[in-house]
Amino acid sequence: MKELTLPMLIAVWEEMFGQSLFWALAVLAFLVTLAYVFVLLRDRSLSMRRFLLAQLSMPFGAIASVMFVQRITSSRLRDIGGPIDVLVLLAVGAVGAVGLAILVYTTQSLLRKQR
Repeated sequence: MKELTLPMLIAVWEEMFGQSLFWALAVLAFLVTLAYVFVLLRDRSLSMRRFLLAQLSMPFGAIASVMFVQRITSSRLRDIGGPIDVLVLLAVGAVGAVGLAILVYTTQSLLRKQR
């Protein structure tokens, strides 16, 4: 593996998660992103109350994403072998935290009426 390309990453993720789960997650992430952009354009400002609640959900997203990836890959925390494993685990946690925060903020904005 001399080059890191997008098609190669997609192939690795399809192998890790399975083709159907990977593409379902990709479509879900795309739809949540579209809904988030819609909410931002519709409201034209961030609600600090919703933003705070979304930030409070971030640790749960980080933990859930790390547990999900460990479950899918049949690995545990004791299987961490080196610095790159720690970096990947931190990246997975960060993506899960941000993803859940965006989902929580978007859900709150779509379900609650604007004041």
